[in-house]
Amino acid sequence: MTEQLIPSRRAFPSDDPIFALNAEAQAFKAAGGSVLNATVGALLDDAGQLVVLETVMDLWRELTALEVAPYAPIAGDPAYLKALVQRHWPSATQAGAACATPGGSGALGLSLRNFLERGQSVLTTAPYWGPYATLAAENGVGVITAPWPAAGEPLDATAWDAALRALMKTQGRVLLWLNDPCHNPTGRSLSAVDRVVLLGLLRDIAALGPVTLLLDFAYLDYTREPAAVAEALADYAALGAEGTVLVGACMSLSKSMTLYGGRAGAIAFPWSGDPTLQAALTQSCRGTWSNCAKAPQALLLRLAREGKAQARLSAEHRHWSEVLASRALALDAALETNGREALRWQGGFFVTVPTPEPEAVCTRLKAEGVFTVPLPEGLRVGLCGLRAADAPRFAETLRRVGDGR
Repeated sequence: MTEQLIPSRRAFPSDDPIFALNAEAQAFKAAGGSVLNATVGALLDDAGQLVVLETVMDLWRELTALEVAPYAPIAGDPAYLKALVQRHWPSATQAGAACATPGGSGALGLSLRNFLERGQSVLTTAPYWGPYATLAAENGVGVITAPWPAAGEPLDATAWDAALRALMKTQGRVLLWLNDPCHNPTGRSLSAVDRVVLLGLLRDIAALGPVTLLLDFAYLDYTREPAAVAEALADYAALGAEGTVLVGACMSLSKSMTLYGGRAGAIAFPWSGDPTLQAALTQSCRGTWSNCAKAPQALLLRLAREGKAQARLSAEHRHWSEVLASRALALDAALETNGREALRWQGGFFVTVPTPEPEAVCTRLKAEGVFTVPLPEGLRVGLCGLRAADAPRFAETLRRVGDGR
């Protein structure tokens, strides 16, 4: 009986497209097919089993009843918010205006409700994580993009400047979702030079109206270049401290702690103590999910107090970053062997293989048991689930089915 639904809610797919593709891969395997499943968005080991960080699980098992059962404050435990911010900016003295959220997705949704009016648009990169569009649509907001640099290419400053100015002209404000460092889905971060250029553009456009930069920090713990990540975070902190652009972060425990089911994260503006901003964020929490789970917040606080646990977790992150790097190198080598360019992964769970007609190519790959996620710019490949040994099969199958190049 769909007549009870309002007309605009009647034409959705039955499942999220990425989850649906993963289900197709599982069905193909259950039917006896040989599957290479690169759709997965969680870290798997080479046996295909979910990676669960032991340091985190040990802390989880230590939680007491009073660290799990009570309500957390609507905006989240202030100590949790400060500890989460300090994971990225250790010298930060406060969380600023901040709220706990159910994962990074909750933080993104909160930003739309507080920094844009319905009918306006958020700016992000092309390509971008597909659920950005779902989050935007559910909040009555559009998505405008500017190009992420191709491997070995500089930022297209002209395109970014045009996108920023067009948005400021039409809606009088700009909200930018920037998944950097460790961009999903390309796996590449902005270079130091590109970052200087982009931050300069944001400073310029902020002279015309309010600009909010929300950094999506889903994958920072899985990087080939920790020193470059630290440099990027310092640059973003400097911009935030200037006050010309409102700089905040969307943070999550899903990937960093392998607590996907814990649904814990936060939105924080460490350089803003504006009580009006804090009140708006808190009101959105109350009116959307009320408050977040207490247990993950308590776990992070235990981690923040235990130096040995922090060292163990850092070692685990370094190990899995090396695994991801080895998978990326294997994929680059296989692609080059088959006449394609290397993707130059720097961090995160994914890379994107540039491909004309990605939907058609994805369909042909599925017939061969190779499952990827089509994007307008190409095929998203989950290094988090693709073993290094699978890279030759992927590249050879892509060449064999043809990608229209």
